[in-house]
Amino acid sequence: MIEIAVKYLEKITGAKPWTGNAERICRGVVIDSRKVEEDTLFVAFPGERVDGNDYAAAAIEAGAACVVLTRDPARDLIRLADEHGCAIFTCEDPTEFLLLLAQGYRARMRCTVIGVTGSIGKTTTKDTLAALLSTSYRVHVTQGNYNNLIGMPLTILSAPRDTQVLILEMGMDGFGQIERLSRCAQPTYAVITKIGTSHIGMLGSRENIARAKAEILAGMPASSENFEGHHAALVLNGEDDFTPFIIEHFAKPAGVDVILCGTSDDDDVSARNIQVEADGCPAFDITFEDGAQFHTKLGIPGAQSVVNALYAAAIARRLGIAQYVIDEVFGKLEITGRRTDVRRAQCGAQVIDDSYNAAPESMAAGLNLLAELPTSGDRIAILGEMGELGEEGPRLHELTGAYAAAKQLDLLVCVGGENARHMADAARLMGMPEDRVRVLPDTDTVIARMATAIQPDDLVLVKGSRFVGLDRFVEEVC
Repeated sequence: MIEIAVKYLEKITGAKPWTGNAERICRGVVIDSRKVEEDTLFVAFPGERVDGNDYAAAAIEAGAACVVLTRDPARDLIRLADEHGCAIFTCEDPTEFLLLLAQGYRARMRCTVIGVTGSIGKTTTKDTLAALLSTSYRVHVTQGNYNNLIGMPLTILSAPRDTQVLILEMGMDGFGQIERLSRCAQPTYAVITKIGTSHIGMLGSRENIARAKAEILAGMPASSENFEGHHAALVLNGEDDFTPFIIEHFAKPAGVDVILCGTSDDDDVSARNIQVEADGCPAFDITFEDGAQFHTKLGIPGAQSVVNALYAAAIARRLGIAQYVIDEVFGKLEITGRRTDVRRAQCGAQVIDDSYNAAPESMAAGLNLLAELPTSGDRIAILGEMGELGEEGPRLHELTGAYAAAKQLDLLVCVGGENARHMADAARLMGMPEDRVRVLPDTDTVIARMATAIQPDDLVLVKGSRFVGLDRFVEEVC
């Protein structure tokens, strides 16, 4: 984690000092006063319900080396800080303070930074990268959902000083955010997994989503530069329809080379002869830029995982990971919970637990897996509504319902309100019989109606956005 003397904070972040021992060392950064330990740097964030500034005294008494506030400290607080040898700073924007502090620490570490963004597949790509590179390097990686303007700098600041590879997931919900993250992290390598429809409600179009994701190039050096022993590269999906747009409008002007991954002859790293085996895990032939080729199999289910694995393998090869290591790691992959996790229900049924989140593209991938896995029972899809789709919500739910109908399911359960009804209506319009389509208002009703209706030989897909809470149904039946 970061260790920095108080005297350097003003120079790096522009924060205003009020009091404190300039030589005291801050170790680690937190934004929750309950997590303050001896010598911690506490950054106060004002909020609608909780104002971190109100907990400055508690942080000081808990042993903080420095507290950073967004309002001028009262005299009593300054006296308390002086009694405990704690420094006080103020700043206008605590988010910018974190980003600048993290940028300075990242520069001191001089490690290889890999940024990962995209509409879907970010976590799978990040986890696969971490598994591959941990075989040869000291790796620090984004945990949980620490991928925003606060979480990502905290991830950097928590990295051990001897970190060799830093893997950072970068999320966003508007323009400018990934640019700020990229300028902070200065990635040598970056991945844009896919330009989908997540956040289309906020950005208005897939082109705008592509523009926002392409901001990851903002902090990258040109490939012509030798940046800490590496030449920058952007990894893209060769089959994504917005890949040419990103290359022409962003990668080329930035002077950053592109590595294409996919299933065609034109891709630099490609997968061929993809076969989803009985356990749901895909096997395939992988070919690299230099012509090297071997057969491999992933330890995680779903054909949609293949391209995410290609992204990770492309960078791993650039960093010297051997073919046999890639093959071995692929076979042992484990995915973050509730993302395409095939589980066994108490009754014996197989449950594809993909309840963590949902977008139209990942819904289609889940339905593909439901159709591909062998079963002697019914194929059942329990699909919750998808969020952040804005005015496109009804249309995209209808497309999802139509796609579900094309998979010839035995039962489709749509969970939620108006958009769930759009999904169900489209499925019926595309030929699903009335008795095979249900609309249930919430997860409690799904538990009441479906928990005992599933039979031992059934195969069940459970997927929806987090706000629907379908993970509770999975826990009930598994």
